[in-house]
Amino acid sequence: MANDAVAGNALRVAPAQPEATDDPVRGVLAAFTKDLVKGVDDTLAEFLAAEVSTLAEIDSAMGEFAATARDCVLAGGKRVRPTFAYWGWRGVAGGDEPLPAVLPAFAALELLHTFALVHDDVMDASDTRRGRPTAHRSAAARHVAAGHTGDPDRFGEAVAVLVGDLCMVWADRLLGHAAVPPARLLDVRRCYDQMRVETVAGQYLDVLGENDAANWSLDRALRVARYKTASYTVQRPLLFGAALAGADADGPLTAAYTRYGLAVGEAFQLRDDLLGVYGDPATTGKPAGDDLRTGKPTALLMLARQLATASQRRALERAGRVAAAREVARLAELVADTGAVTRVERMISDRVADALAALDTASIDGTARTALTGLAVAATARRA
Repeated sequence: MANDAVAGNALRVAPAQPEATDDPVRGVLAAFTKDLVKGVDDTLAEFLAAEVSTLAEIDSAMGEFAATARDCVLAGGKRVRPTFAYWGWRGVAGGDEPLPAVLPAFAALELLHTFALVHDDVMDASDTRRGRPTAHRSAAARHVAAGHTGDPDRFGEAVAVLVGDLCMVWADRLLGHAAVPPARLLDVRRCYDQMRVETVAGQYLDVLGENDAANWSLDRALRVARYKTASYTVQRPLLFGAALAGADADGPLTAAYTRYGLAVGEAFQLRDDLLGVYGDPATTGKPAGDDLRTGKPTALLMLARQLATASQRRALERAGRVAAAREVARLAELVADTGAVTRVERMISDRVADALAALDTASIDGTARTALTGLAVAATARRA
């Protein structure tokens, strides 16, 4: 049921109407996504203020810990998952259904996302996220500044694991505030649970790949993309939104969302692979070349090895064993020379085309169709 204390003014946001423009996709996204993001952010801020306050009453240190988790959630981000969930919902519900009742469910996806990011940063030993120190690095720095005993890096990792765990629990709690019929909320939770299982499974494959890169393959790299990224970034959020609107789980719209979500989600990860090597750190918020520095067996690197000449392949074996920026830059140039970048760009284009074809197979609200068309392009042509 809805929680008025959490909902507050944030849940009274009504979607704007698209502005007149020569580009209908841009008009729809500019009009609706801005209101959605504000609604999600306001919902999160109100919910987290109450949660942090409750934990601070137990102990001041608990309040500081909870504030760290809150800051990770509110540190920025594109709110991609709530956006896809919103359009999945709107595609079924149409333009007349009020947004406030389901905003807590959309916001819960951002808490789930923070759980995944914080844990992912620990596993990847990442230093920055969204242009700021990662949770484990920040906690380690506080450990040193406070003069605590013990290993600061170990402390930072332990704190980050707990931050991620807390965000997972918060996500469950906030999802329960969605004002939808109990039976429908059960269907939503089934979709939500499947999304979480697939995310963890994909993350495990990702970790395994980094420790078994010599035996990895393009097929497995794409499987990681499917379960680690496509499932919880696009496909499941879309189906989650459709479930919030009461969509038939066996209907043509669910099938169209499933196909669209898989295609866009894989393309999203393929774009991430390119950004992980060639992205501008000022835009991505992460150092360029990290994937080559660690030897992460992404689809890009697997393709490069497939397409490489014998001498190029020997040089590519250095991935994961270089640290200097100059060496990483040379490896990045070598990957491009194999033709792998061009091939990945083509794979992205093919998947976007398949996603758009999927939208033609079902009856979807017209505005949602336009927005999903725009999102398929925007999510896969981004620079961050």
